[in-house]
Amino acid sequence: MRNRSLASDHVHRAEVRLAALDVLFDAGSWADVVRESQELVELALKGLLRAAGVVPPRVHDLSDVLEAEQERLPEAVRARLAELTGVSRELRRDRELAFYGAEDLTPSGFYQRSDAERARRAAGMVVEVVRPHVED
Repeated sequence: MRNRSLASDHVHRAEVRLAALDVLFDAGSWADVVRESQELVELALKGLLRAAGVVPPRVHDLSDVLEAEQERLPEAVRARLAELTGVSRELRRDRELAFYGAEDLTPSGFYQRSDAERARRAAGMVVEVVRPHVED
């Protein structure tokens, strides 16, 4: 890895976005909480992979990469790998729908408070697990 600060930059930006989720949540913008949660999870996991010496691919769901490279990850992260990959997969499914919607679905009418709570909680867990393993 050439740019050693990129891993910590990814995680730092994920942490900032985690704080931004509160603003979106307080505004009742459930779809935006889901979308931003996905983006911050993606950033945090890419930071983790970079810190482990893996250059992450330009994909939104990092679960396959985490599983393939698990031996390079810290033991504490491997112990939570199923949770991390589950969050990555679940939020990836909602990425475009929460942002763009569809002809038969309006994001603001589809996503509920419970969706936003679940996404925000999952995003916080990912940052909490990743942060100790990425140097500043």
